[in-house]
Parts: sequence; C-alpha cells; structure tokens
Amino acid sequence: MNHILHVVGARPNFVKAAPVLRAIRKRGLRQTLVHTGQHYDRNMSDVFFTQLEIPEPDVNLGVKSGTHASQTAEIMRSFEPVVLESKPDMVLVYGDVNSTVAAALVCSKLLVPVGHVEAGLRSFDRTMPEEINRIVTDRLADILFTPSEDGDTNLLHEGVPRERIHLVGNVMIDSLIQLLPAAKSCPKNGFPDRYALVTLHRPSNVDDVDSLRAILDSLTNVSKELSIIFPVHPRTRQRLAEFGIDTQNLKLLDPIPYIEFLSLQSRAAVVITDSGGIQEETTYLGVPCLTLRRNTERPITVTLGTNILVGDDREGLATEMEKILEGKQKKGLRPPLWDGYAGDRIAGILQKM
Repeated sequence: MNHILHVVGARPNFVKAAPVLRAIRKRGLRQTLVHTGQHYDRNMSDVFFTQLEIPEPDVNLGVKSGTHASQTAEIMRSFEPVVLESKPDMVLVYGDVNSTVAAALVCSKLLVPVGHVEAGLRSFDRTMPEEINRIVTDRLADILFTPSEDGDTNLLHEGVPRERIHLVGNVMIDSLIQLLPAAKSCPKNGFPDRYALVTLHRPSNVDDVDSLRAILDSLTNVSKELSIIFPVHPRTRQRLAEFGIDTQNLKLLDPIPYIEFLSLQSRAAVVITDSGGIQEETTYLGVPCLTLRRNTERPITVTLGTNILVGDDREGLATEMEKILEGKQKKGLRPPLWDGYAGDRIAGILQKM
C-alpha cells in the first residue's frame, strides 16, 4: 500500500480526514488529496482546511451545488480521470455525503479498492439521502472502518465479511481532541454566559415552510428562558428568506469556522441540532444534545451519550429544556475508542496492507 488517495467534499469530511491524513503522513506513505468542491465558500471549506492543518488539495474538482443526481454525476465525471491518471492503491472516502458515494462508484467500476471511513452507520430511514449514500458506499467498499460497535453489527447483518470490518473509533473525535485546547481559549466575543446553540440544515426540517416555522416557534419559546445562538447554514438562510419567517428573537450568525464552533459547543448549556456529527461531539463534551429528528444513524450517542431524540415533538422539546434549566439533564458516557487515536489505527491497518 504505497499510494492512498483521499476524497473530501463537505465540512464533515474535512474534520474526519484531517487525523487520517496526519497519521498516514507520519508513516511516509504517498498521499493525494482530492476536494470535490461540494462545499466551496470560505466559511464552509477553506478556513476548515487551515484550522485542521489539512494540506492544499492536489486536485479541486470545483463541482459546487446542484441536485443530488446532478452533483453526484458531475463528481463522478470529474473524478474518473483523476483516478485513471494517479493510479492509487486505495481510495479513502469519508462519511455519507454525495462526494462519498460518487467516488466509491467510480472506483468500483475501475476496480480500485475503496476504504470507507465511518462505515456501518444506519438510521434505517431511506427518506434521508445520506442513508442511501451510506448503504451504497458500504456495499461497494473493500475495507470498512467503523466508529462504534453498532456499525460492526449493522455490516455483519448485511452480510459483509468480518475480515473487511475494522472497529477503529471515531475520527471526528480525533480532531475535536486535537483542537479543544484552542477552542477553550477562544474569546467569548460578547456571547452570553448561558445559551442554547442551534444548528439546522436537514431538508426534512428546513425545506417545508410549516415544519421550519414550527421549529422556529419552538426556539422562540426556548429563547424566553435561554439565549439562542444560531449559526445559519446557507440552505437554511435561503429558506428563511424565501418563506419570510421572522427570526428577530434569535441571534443568527453566518457559518462559523471549526475551532470557534467547537468553542461554542463546549460552553453551551444545550445544543439543539439535526446534525449527525454534532450528536457525537456533544457526547464527547458531555453537553446535553436535543436532536430534531425521529431517528439517528448514531444510536450510541443516545444509548451511551448525552443525546435525546425529540423529533418534531414541541412538548417533548419543552420538557427536556425544562430539565436542563433545572440541572437535571441526561448524563452520558464516552463510547469506547473515542480517544483521539482512530486516525492512527486506520493508518496502521493500511500500512500493514
């Protein structure tokens, strides 16, 4: 295993790839980094590379946004000649975005081995585009790196041979541990001492005007007891403008770089989110997390961690918020192997191969 090609395209990919890139570099193996351009503005891409100490991409496909079909197709079309020219021994893909499944499809047809970092996660909800990406990528991957035992269980149940599955821990936590000291030293920038941090971007939550309005009404009620800090995803900001929804009671921010966002997470009284990765980060940090989804592909954050699924239950959200305000929030544990060494384990396995 002499040449490893990494494919990233969106912010969660960057956080996951950084520790793997670093660990492989220490072992002296040749690496190529391909950025598909799925997230392309500075706050969604460039600044993450800087903070995570990710090298400048060797190739940027510049695909940008589009429908799921058009974006996936354009990534495949642009990525195929890169693989043919660079001839990697292994292509590593990360997470569950369109860049992930597109790269896996290209490599499988070119008979280039694929390793999937963060394999085996399942929400069992195929209305989520990410669930389709996870299932397809895992079926195509030759080697599967799982973050938790439920990933192993899911893959074995789907018929993946045990020898292809490697429980390595959570690479997102590697990045969190590395940058947490810098995050804790960030100034508060006028933010209140006690606040709820909100993120919202799932199509099921933001693309329907009634759903989005109901969530914001719930957040407005929360703001009567606790200040709201809300870094707004570009998709969500666009929908707020389209729907003409009033957000004057909420503190809306532009997307925030990783270290600054990690600082906000670590100091929050509660995080209210529909993000998968944030469920994991809050579990490690011991911060209460209320997830605005009916299911999660990261159930270990519920069974062991600080995460509670509230879905679209506004009364449930109010009840859990009351517990948090009274200091009766759910206590959690850190899952096994969420220790900052997942990237090293992946690099060690690849080196042996």
